[in-house]
Amino acid sequence: MTSETTAAAARATVYGYPRQGQGRELKKAIEGYWKGRVDAAALRATAAGLRRANWRNLAAAGLDEVPTGDFSYYDHMLDTTVMVGAVPARHRAAVAADPLDGYFAMARGTQDVAPLEMTKWFDTNYHYLVPELGPDTAFLADSAKQVAEVREALALGLAARPVLVGPVTYLLLSKPAPGVAASFDPLTLLDRLLPVYAEVLADLRAAGAEWVQLDEPALVQDRTPAELNATARAYRDLGALADRPRLLVASYFDRLGDALPVLAASPVEGLALDFTGPAAANLDALAAVGGLPGKRLVAGVVDGRNIWVNDLEKSLSTLGTLLGLADRVDVSASCSLLHVPLDTAAERDIDPQILRWLAFARQKTAEVAALARGLARGTDAIAAELAVNRAALASRAASPVTRDPAVRARAAAVTEAGTRRFLPYPERAAAQRARLGLPLLPTTTIGSFPQTGELRAARADLRSGRIGTEEYEERIRAEIRDVISFQEKTGLDVLVHGEPERNDMVQYFAEQLTGYLATRHGWVQSYGTRCVRPPILAGDIARPGPMTVRWTAYAQSLTDRPVKGMLTGPVTMLAWSFVRDDQPLGETARQVALALRDEVNDLEAAGTGVIQVDEPALRETLPLRAADRPAYLAWATEAFRLTTGGAAPVTQIHTHMCYAEFGDIVGAIDDLDADVISLEAARSHMQVAHELAGHGYPREAGPGVYDIHSPRVPSAEEAAALLRAGLGAIPAERLWVNPDCGLKTRAWPETRASLEHLVAAARTVRAELGGPSV
Repeated sequence: MTSETTAAAARATVYGYPRQGQGRELKKAIEGYWKGRVDAAALRATAAGLRRANWRNLAAAGLDEVPTGDFSYYDHMLDTTVMVGAVPARHRAAVAADPLDGYFAMARGTQDVAPLEMTKWFDTNYHYLVPELGPDTAFLADSAKQVAEVREALALGLAARPVLVGPVTYLLLSKPAPGVAASFDPLTLLDRLLPVYAEVLADLRAAGAEWVQLDEPALVQDRTPAELNATARAYRDLGALADRPRLLVASYFDRLGDALPVLAASPVEGLALDFTGPAAANLDALAAVGGLPGKRLVAGVVDGRNIWVNDLEKSLSTLGTLLGLADRVDVSASCSLLHVPLDTAAERDIDPQILRWLAFARQKTAEVAALARGLARGTDAIAAELAVNRAALASRAASPVTRDPAVRARAAAVTEAGTRRFLPYPERAAAQRARLGLPLLPTTTIGSFPQTGELRAARADLRSGRIGTEEYEERIRAEIRDVISFQEKTGLDVLVHGEPERNDMVQYFAEQLTGYLATRHGWVQSYGTRCVRPPILAGDIARPGPMTVRWTAYAQSLTDRPVKGMLTGPVTMLAWSFVRDDQPLGETARQVALALRDEVNDLEAAGTGVIQVDEPALRETLPLRAADRPAYLAWATEAFRLTTGGAAPVTQIHTHMCYAEFGDIVGAIDDLDADVISLEAARSHMQVAHELAGHGYPREAGPGVYDIHSPRVPSAEEAAALLRAGLGAIPAERLWVNPDCGLKTRAWPETRASLEHLVAAARTVRAELGGPSV
């Protein structure tokens, strides 16, 4: 096929779309089901309505092919676990009794059964449920969900492409099941898994699917020769099947690297590649392997993870280069649009001049459709879109919103001395012990306490004007008094004020810093029904005044025990925001760190002796390729030290991380030079404690003993057992006792019981160690 006919054949598509709905209808229906207010039929009806609305909107926007199967009640990896029949033994009875309740039991656990482990989806803030596999795992195909959804879309008269997690990525993201040797490699199950995929593919073909997309994002990471050989075998075998649709293998988030020639040589009919950010290297790599003769290429030229408008002319240039490299070139976003909000049209509070710089899922869909038309018919066919796009890009480049000379001068003046504490850790630790007087195995929480309906209503009442600032602040003071009183009665050693005034750990600070924009409806799924509204980092960052001091000082006035000041660290402020793409991330991180450094100084001046700077996203933002990691870790750890480097030796600096694989960054955790780190550990059975020990981590650590992402209440003995396991890696004089994460999403009854059990466990183990129990 010539370049001209390739261009004429160009079609528009996307890999996935936001699931929750404009008003988070899915979240509300699922949580209503959990609480017994919504029955299963109503929940399914809501879900079906959202799917139909999404598909119709995509088709109306000009997409020629819509994705199916990307919709999920909780998580697409969990859906894949159901599809291949890899339900853990402890959940099989629940799934057999009621598949929907069993599905949610795997996601959330029950009082009697622990859920699957949760961790981050590559370098995003989306969380997936980790499959548990072992040498005895027996796979069994269950394509009911995938078949039903493609039939729904086909019934609407739409060209539909089912999207599945590919078999190689599924196995590479799996872990050995409890009781299975840690050395077990799930990829050894590939030959057992492929016949199940073959059966699912046959079912989808019978249902009317012409193409099926198999997502293999794990292949953009560094892969061993054995893993690449397994990939070649997988797609040789799947490609050789007679009874199947055409196969489109998709990768995203980075360059494909050594896996590209493997997939290019396979008998699949198409590849979908990311051409944004570091994945732009796929363009030269594709040319180097001779292109994809005879295959379909779906080109991800619209950034599916950030919210800035696309440079349409630049993308058209990339697409033009790709025309000679494949049998047909289609246009898409770089990854599923799950990672961005739904629609900028809902944002009434953002300056219209700035709003035109932004593109959420619906706007990105329009960009994809415009690029496909431009590729197929020429730029005259999209002249109006190009003119609007040029104006938006020029407006942003020239806007004074993006640059503050004073901020840039301060950042440029930072020296190495400014990023280091005055004394080394051993001397600081002695001074802090003398000041704080904490017992062996001190207990604390991560920061937030339950965000009740009353608190959310109070914030809404304040925004709407139904109550004034004075009444609102009295409600906050009352909540802080209750939280402090509860912690004292329970016996916690280092207290928190509970953060009742905070809507979100990033948004709260973003709303008080210059350079950030906040959305009203920019919801993005983080996990399950948990949605967040990432702020938009549009310009240079400065702190006009103190952000947390007043409430922290008020809480400290209510107790003689130390109350932690709570801040969100600079890397997490970037990772959980939509970041500017017009300067290096390290420069932006330095600006945020300087603003937070001022807050640390003000907390100290107010008498705060313990300050926690949370960095849960430090591992999440780690580049997917090892070659790119040293540069990232250099600026990320510098930003943390810049935040905390001015703290006095007697001030104990904590940090917190959760739900990620920490083994890759233990050295960086050490380089943060925090005095105490708390980490998620309950679901992974204290794995991180042993990783710290293996590195020789010399500071204090609190691997979590209470999994807060499940509604179940751990017993005191269960918490004590985890604590004893932690002692197997971390000496008692350096071990803290805490939950995995903040308690914002939990209800008060389970929070009270769980923390009482946590304190009881600490007292029990203290007594076993020969120290006082309190």
